[in-house]
Amino acid sequence: MLKKVLFYIDKKNMTDNEVAANINEAADYVKSCGFEVTVKLSGAVGDENKAGVKAQDSSGSASLEESLFLTDSSLAAKLLTDEGAYVVGLSHELNKNEDFSGLKYVFTDIQDVDIDSYIKAYQRYAHLPWEVIKTPRLLIRETTLDDVDRFYELYKDPEMTRYMEGLFENPDDEKRYQKDYIEKVYGLMGFGIWTVVKRDDNTVIGRAGYSVRNGFDDIELGFLIGKDYQGQGYAYEACDAILQYGKEILLFEKVQTLVKEENTVSINLCKKLGFTELDTVEVEENIYGEEYNTVKTGGAKQPNAARGKYVRLMKQL
Repeated sequence: MLKKVLFYIDKKNMTDNEVAANINEAADYVKSCGFEVTVKLSGAVGDENKAGVKAQDSSGSASLEESLFLTDSSLAAKLLTDEGAYVVGLSHELNKNEDFSGLKYVFTDIQDVDIDSYIKAYQRYAHLPWEVIKTPRLLIRETTLDDVDRFYELYKDPEMTRYMEGLFENPDDEKRYQKDYIEKVYGLMGFGIWTVVKRDDNTVIGRAGYSVRNGFDDIELGFLIGKDYQGQGYAYEACDAILQYGKEILLFEKVQTLVKEENTVSINLCKKLGFTELDTVEVEENIYGEEYNTVKTGGAKQPNAARGKYVRLMKQL
C-alpha cells in the first residue's frame, strides 16, 4: 500500500520560481490526500554517487515498498531504481534533455496530476491490481493470479462455456497466460478484460472488459457472470459502467460485441445496453490451442482453431 510520496528534485531547478511553485503545489496536494510527503533537494546531480542516494533513508517512516519517488534527474532515477525504489520521472521546462526511458511513467505538468495517477503508478510498480470502476454493488478491477482458481470454479458449469471459450485445461497454463496478460496488456493498452467483484463480500463473480480481437478493427466488449449470480442485474450493471468508462476515460467512439448467434439472452442484454445488431460473422476460436506456451503459440492461429458464427453488434458511445 502506498504511504509516502517523495519528490527528489535537483536543487538548481528549485531556484526557478515556476518550477518550485508547481512542485510545492503538487506536494501540498498529495499531502492533503492523506499521504506522507517529503520534498528532498539533491546537490549537483553529478555528485549523486558521492553523496549517496539512499532510498531506504529517504523513505523515512514508510518502507521502501510503501514509497513512490518522483525525480527530475535521470541519474537519480537510475540510482533509486537500482536500489529497488519505485520511481516516476518528472519532466518540466528546465530538464527537457533528461532521459527517463528506463522508467514506466513520466509525469508532466506535475501541478495538474491527480492522486489517482500517483496511486496507479505505484500499483503498477508494486504489481498490485488497479481498481478500475466502482458501481453501487460491484468493483471492477484488474485480474490477479489469485483470481485464476476462482475462475475455474465459475467456469466448471457446462453452461458457462456453451457460448464462449473456456480456460486452459491445466491451471498452470492459465496462470502463465494471465501473468503475461497482466504484464503486457494492462501495462501497454491501459485496458483489458477485468475481474468483477461483489463489493459487499469481496466475492469474484465474473469477468468483463475490453479486448481487440484478431481480424477486427473495433474495440470489443466482453462479459461473463457466474451462473449463481445471473438474473440479478450484475451483467448489465458492470457493462453499463464499463461502457461509460470507455467513453469518458478511454475516449472510445464506438464499441462492438460478438455474441454466438444462439445466445439470445446475451444478445438481448446487449440491445438493452444500446447495441444495434449489424450482421453475422465467423470468428476464430481456440487460437491458443490446448496449452499456453509463449514460444510455441505466441498468440498465433493454431492448426486446430475452430470457427463459430457470431452476431456482431455495435454501440456508438
